[in-house]
Amino acid sequence: MTGRGEDVDEGLLAIAEAALPGQRWHGARVLRHPSHDVLLLPGTAAVRVARTPSAAAVLPRQAELLRRLARLDLPFKVPGPLSEVVTVQGRTGVALSWVYGWPTPRPYGHERGRLLSFRPERFSELLGVLSEVDCGPLQDVLGVPHEGVGGHGWGELMLGEVIPRLPWTRRREARRRIGQAQGLPVPEPRLVHGKLDADNLLWDGRRRLVGVLGWDRAQLFDPALDTAWLFGQQWDPRRAGADREQMRRIRIWVRTLGLEPLARAILDHESEEHLAYEVGKTVAWLDQTTGW
Repeated sequence: MTGRGEDVDEGLLAIAEAALPGQRWHGARVLRHPSHDVLLLPGTAAVRVARTPSAAAVLPRQAELLRRLARLDLPFKVPGPLSEVVTVQGRTGVALSWVYGWPTPRPYGHERGRLLSFRPERFSELLGVLSEVDCGPLQDVLGVPHEGVGGHGWGELMLGEVIPRLPWTRRREARRRIGQAQGLPVPEPRLVHGKLDADNLLWDGRRRLVGVLGWDRAQLFDPALDTAWLFGQQWDPRRAGADREQMRRIRIWVRTLGLEPLARAILDHESEEHLAYEVGKTVAWLDQTTGW
């Protein structure tokens, strides 16, 4: 999990105690995210608490999705609910099982290359598992395409709110990337994790994938989106047999991913100071990825 670690406040403890009565929370710590907090009690549980009304509204659906995913015979662990969704003092949360594993290493100066130290077939296997999941029993609890970054209004959000915040010298390139993605025909939809970032992958001592976190954006959509997340972290899909057309789709999607943090900040009603920070990061990313 990623986020800013802080001491635990009484409000979060009240939700945690309602979710898991009798559990001792000595040694717990909290990670702050824009839309939710996560109270961590290593080895026992992670209590996810919504920070916004929109996050609270989708939490029951997300918890049920995790419950169903955890029941599947997947070759890795998924955090499953340990409690019902509870509301205390106007805040909503749910306790999730602790998933054991080592986080993906973060080598100094090689943020994008964090996956390079793992055998390439680990990621081929992960994508294969996701593509084979029967989505029928999950369909009513999966998000819509572009879940978490605008949903069905993704294009309008990008073109109408994200790109106008960029310097005029970068807007044409950003519009071109979004236009290419909008023009892609959607293949047979499959289970898409939605954010296969290195921070959401856990490993054992033999560098085998043992846990996948961060299912907030899980959706029924184009599997090339998940492949694009891995490709953006320097994993080569051609190692998994991606052909020329598949690589074209993957490249189109990967060229949109760096616009998502700014989109998310807009949706979370972040401060103008924070939005300016995200604009700077987005501009740097556009410059780095021109020509991909």
